[in-house]
Amino acid sequence: MATRRKQQISLADTPYYHCIVRCVRRAFLCGEDKVSGQSYEHRRGWVEDKLHILTQVFAIDVCAYAVMSNHYHVVLCIDEAKAKQWTMTEVLERWHQLYKGTLLTRQYCRDEKLTKPLLDIVIATSEVYRKRLMKISWFMGNINEGVARDANQEDNCTGRFWEGRFTSQALLDEAALAACMAYVDLNPIRAKIAKTPENSDHTSIKLRCENVLKNQQPDTLFPFIGNPRKVMPKGLPFELSDYLELVELTGRCIREDKRGYIEGNQPAILSRLSISAENWLIITTEFSTQFHGAVGHEDALSDYCQHKKLKRRQNLSHCNKLFA
Repeated sequence: MATRRKQQISLADTPYYHCIVRCVRRAFLCGEDKVSGQSYEHRRGWVEDKLHILTQVFAIDVCAYAVMSNHYHVVLCIDEAKAKQWTMTEVLERWHQLYKGTLLTRQYCRDEKLTKPLLDIVIATSEVYRKRLMKISWFMGNINEGVARDANQEDNCTGRFWEGRFTSQALLDEAALAACMAYVDLNPIRAKIAKTPENSDHTSIKLRCENVLKNQQPDTLFPFIGNPRKVMPKGLPFELSDYLELVELTGRCIREDKRGYIEGNQPAILSRLSISAENWLIITTEFSTQFHGAVGHEDALSDYCQHKKLKRRQNLSHCNKLFA
């Protein structure tokens, strides 16, 4: 039986989560159907555009993503502190960018005078919206509903386009986060639909590479802010140059006939995370098959299971083996 969504999210343990969404009925999200010859490539843009738009509305940042032919991956970071800092007006304005809201919330945003009982209702409603704007289920649901509706209209059919639920994994420490991001960014390389990370269309790694040439980081992706230190700005706790080098080296090692390994001068990030080169390649090419549920070192996994009142530490043996 599937784990309930609220039992998979534990902000006390981590704000980072890896989500995967797959199509049903052998439907095409993107790519080209070799049987009919029809191209669905334009649908990649639907998902990618939605991701970038929603990061400007939700208190959720996108760390990595890859839009594939019949599924997509996204690594998200929930910014609870940001959501709590919003004023009631900010919450309502953000919500109204996506949904109509209620008659009272619209009246409030138009600065119409409301009696105290009606204002109390608006206050209560805004708190409901605030919680939704930092929930992964609402973030993913907004993407999937719009894409499904447009795809069904284009295919002239009805019914489900996506599987019943998206899968999500808690990424409990830096090692799990870095490995999962690399796994996501290298999806097109493993699927043989791109030769290099910087040419992987509709991926976060391509967007980051394009911005590196301008000496910038993308506004709609969670930025890299360097190694952990006492005063940490908001962002990914790695050096961007280290991460790009790590993805590049890992991509060069992915071959059909060999497991491969990363030789010589490994990037600083891999040494700091204390993961062997051999284990790193296994993790970044088989993340979804090796791990089902929360991922991280044993201590982080134990704390997570304790907070979520889970009797069994799923993935423990794999985590101990591959993150050693």
